[in-house]
Formats: sequence, structure tokens, C-alpha cells
Amino acid sequence: MFPRSSTLVLFLLLAPPLIASAAQYCSLKPPSAVSSPVGSIQHNANATDGSDVIASAWYPGWLATDFPPSSISWSKYNAMTFAFATTTPDVSTIALDDVSAQALPQFVSAAQNNAAGPAHSTIQPRSPHRKIAPLFVNAVLNLVSQYNLDGIDFDWEYPGKIGLSCNVVNPDDSANFLLFLQELRSQPAAKNLVLTAAVGIAPFVGSDGQPMDDVSQFAAVLDRIAIMNYDVWGSWSPTVGPNAPLNDSCAPAADQDGSAVSAVNAWTTANFPANQENLKSQITLGVAAYGHSFSVTPSAAINKMGSIALYPSFDSSVQPIGSADTPGDTSLDPCGDPNGVSGIFTFAGLIAGGFLNSNGTAANGIGYVFDSCSQTPFVYNQTSQVMVSYDDATSFAAKGRFINAQGLLGFAVWDVTGDQNDILLDSLHEAMGIQPVCE
Repeated sequence: MFPRSSTLVLFLLLAPPLIASAAQYCSLKPPSAVSSPVGSIQHNANATDGSDVIASAWYPGWLATDFPPSSISWSKYNAMTFAFATTTPDVSTIALDDVSAQALPQFVSAAQNNAAGPAHSTIQPRSPHRKIAPLFVNAVLNLVSQYNLDGIDFDWEYPGKIGLSCNVVNPDDSANFLLFLQELRSQPAAKNLVLTAAVGIAPFVGSDGQPMDDVSQFAAVLDRIAIMNYDVWGSWSPTVGPNAPLNDSCAPAADQDGSAVSAVNAWTTANFPANQENLKSQITLGVAAYGHSFSVTPSAAINKMGSIALYPSFDSSVQPIGSADTPGDTSLDPCGDPNGVSGIFTFAGLIAGGFLNSNGTAANGIGYVFDSCSQTPFVYNQTSQVMVSYDDATSFAAKGRFINAQGLLGFAVWDVTGDQNDILLDSLHEAMGIQPVCE
């Protein structure tokens, strides 16, 4: 998810049930649960659990001026994440930017009025070593109390990795992260908090610099994780490629940079539960309502058959401006480096930019190809020489079916503002068979 960082991030959760009226309780369940008033989630013939599917997204608080909390389709979610709150040089202080500070109370109020489930705000602390953990724990709990939140979602991108240029990497990052989570969970005030984490496509890095082979202790203190299966390919890659591939095992070895399939396998192999051995799944799949742009010449973009080529070369010295960019932006990241042009197009931005029609299909004059391996669409404007790897209703539906087939807990969309008229969200609901169930 953007903005990118390797410091620890917390999301503050808000999790009441979905309420249709004062006398009615409503939840979101796949159709297999509808026959029972209490219901259960059945993702495949051999796996059931007793809770609702997690239908979640992140809400970027800094965009609240253009997309206020009232714009959220609350009835289609039962979890919503407020991003971001950030750490400061004072470990006991957590801050919000001015727009977010004004929007968070409105967000909490809207969530409670619509009873929409976990709301998260994000915090970016440095590695919480044991000696400072109690201070930061208190800061987190104070924030939860101040805004009447139901929990915290952590986003550390990523323990043991450099991320931003000025970050200090400690071989014990992941171990310290676990110590902090255990310290937080041990507090009486945190006993009933929902604690979650946004994680990469590989398990946390251990002291040896390699992904850990056992993350079961994290599962013991976290209620769930959201695997951020996006930003797999981008302007840093050798060629154009899928932003959020569902699968890559069918691609050439050189193009296997990770996918939902490999990520879920990696986390479950490392003992994070996903409806295995009769354990309730604690994994949701992060899905992207945005894509990355590339500058591609027609000779590279179009193959001999006249179709859009997969994995073409691109000009890395030219980053097309995306819908998420502000022309002339001179802002700096926390290290003092220019943020630069991201090249990110939201799904809604692709529609506004003329790449897609209002229904989310490729516009006239725009080249389109769907990679059946990664289950990823690409669009190409030959005039501007801009190619975008993104997700559409078809790729979201494929991921919804994957979530069900794997017995995962649900999904998390980055971010709620990127969709257009709920085209992507409705595709997930339909593919997963999610229906509101009221008692």
C-alpha cells in the first residue's frame, strides 16, 4: 500500500455489528450460512467456522476532504480501517495530520451509526524495543480510548528490511515486534481489542535475514492478518508486470515475484492459520483498487499479432503521472527525500482518465489484455504510450473465488476511495456469495 515505509504502522479498529435498525442484527455471510439464523461460513465442502466473513477496506484519512466518511458504502463492509496515524520522536506520542485529525471522529461516528465493523488508523513507530514497549503501549491505548476505537491494525513495511532510505534496520525487528504485541495484548485494557496486521507476501524476516519458518506466536496475539498482495510489480521492476497477481506459478521462473497463491502458502506453511487442521482462518487477502503505470513504446507494447504484449520493456526514466499524483508536488518523505511521481492510477482514476468506460471496461481506442496466469488486466494508450497494470471486476472476482476456495477469513481493499460505484466491491460480494443476514 502507499505511502511506502518500513516503520511499524498501527490501524485503530472499530468493530460493532452491522445494524439495520434498533431491533435487527445484520451480518455479512456467504450463502451457505443463510439457511441458519445463527449461521457459519463455509468456504468449501470441508471447512467451516462460526463467524462472519471479513469484508474490509482501508480509509485514507488524508483524502477526507474529497471523500468524507459519509461516502463509504458502509452496508457492504463489516470492517473499515482508518489510515494513518504516525509516531513522533516522542515514543509516547502518536500524531494525526490535520485533515485526519478532523476526519477520524467523523469516521468513528459514521461507523458506529452504520455499525460497520473494524475501523483502523495507522501508526508508524520505530521498532518497539522491550524498554520502550510499555510507553508505546500506553500511547496506543490512550489513542484507542480517546477515539473510542475497538482495536489496532499494525502495518510495518517491513520488519528487518530497509524501506525508507533513513530507516535503521535491526536484526531483531521481528522479535521486538512480537514482544511489543505480547506486551500490548497482556494489558487488561487490550484484552478485548481486535489486533490485526497488514503484512507482506512473505512471513516476517528473522534475525538471519530470511522469512521466518514459524510465525505461530504472532497468530497467538493477533486476531488476523491482511496479506498485502499488491505492489508486486512496479516502476522498480525489470519489465511491466502485474501489480497484484493472483497466481504466478504458471509464469516463467523469471516472472515469479510473488502472488496471492504463493503468499497464502508461505504464511500457512509458517504456521499462521488459514482454515487448516480445523483451525479457524486468521488470514484475509489484501486486494488493490489501483494499479501502476509504465511508459511503453508501441513497438514494445504491441506484439506481432497486434495484441498487447505481456511483460514488455518500459522506459524507467519516464514515470507517467497517475491519478493519485499531484502535478508539481514538492513534498518530502520522512527521510527528507522527494516523494516524486508514483504513477499510481486508482480504478476510479482510470475511468476519469479515459482508460476505462464508466462500467469499468476498456474504453474505445484503449488496448486491453487479460493475463490468464496472473489473472491481471492491462490497458494501453498508444497515443500517450502509457500502460497500466491494475485490477478490474474480473480479477476481483477471481480473487473472491480464491478466498472461498482457500477458506480464508475474507478480504481487505486498499483503498475504499479507489473503487467506482462499488464495481470492484460488488464483484467480490458476488464471487464470494456474500449476503446480508438479519435476525
